[in-house]
Amino acid sequence: MRPLNIGLSEEQRRGVIDLLQHDLSDAYLLLIKTKKYHWDVVGPQFRSLHQLWEEHYTALTENIDSIAERIRALGGYPIGTAAGFLKYASIQEDTGNLPKANGMVNNLVADHEQVIRNLRNHINQCSEKYHDEGSADFLTGLMEEHEEMAWMLRSFIEGETIDPDGKLSGDVKVPAAAR
Repeated sequence: MRPLNIGLSEEQRRGVIDLLQHDLSDAYLLLIKTKKYHWDVVGPQFRSLHQLWEEHYTALTENIDSIAERIRALGGYPIGTAAGFLKYASIQEDTGNLPKANGMVNNLVADHEQVIRNLRNHINQCSEKYHDEGSADFLTGLMEEHEEMAWMLRSFIEGETIDPDGKLSGDVKVPAAAR
């Protein structure tokens, strides 16, 4: 096989590939969790969450493919096993636990926020440590998508909520600067 000559050393490429393997693993676990919640959500929020999560898992599926292709473009081979994903992921599976709708939303917000923090760190490493601005830019796009998904999920639970008795509760407090 012809060696890659793309302006990055083998060490730089391997470092970035390792970061991308972690991002791929987190994306895969987040996809699994989002699909599981999509299938199992019940209650008054069913339709809106079912549709929102379908949008999210569709975007996550596309991101997973893009991350794997970025790994290949850098000369690596993406992880492709459940054991590998579990080894590299920073988020956890939700085994045996089926929270209520708002609990599902809270769990996904926490996972997206963890992924965002990881991506920020990986962007910095790609730029400063490995001098791979292309991968830094690629990861910036992914981070922005996760920021939007987290915002949509937070917006869902920050507004009015429906308690188990079906009563609306909670006021939305708008900061003075936004009024």
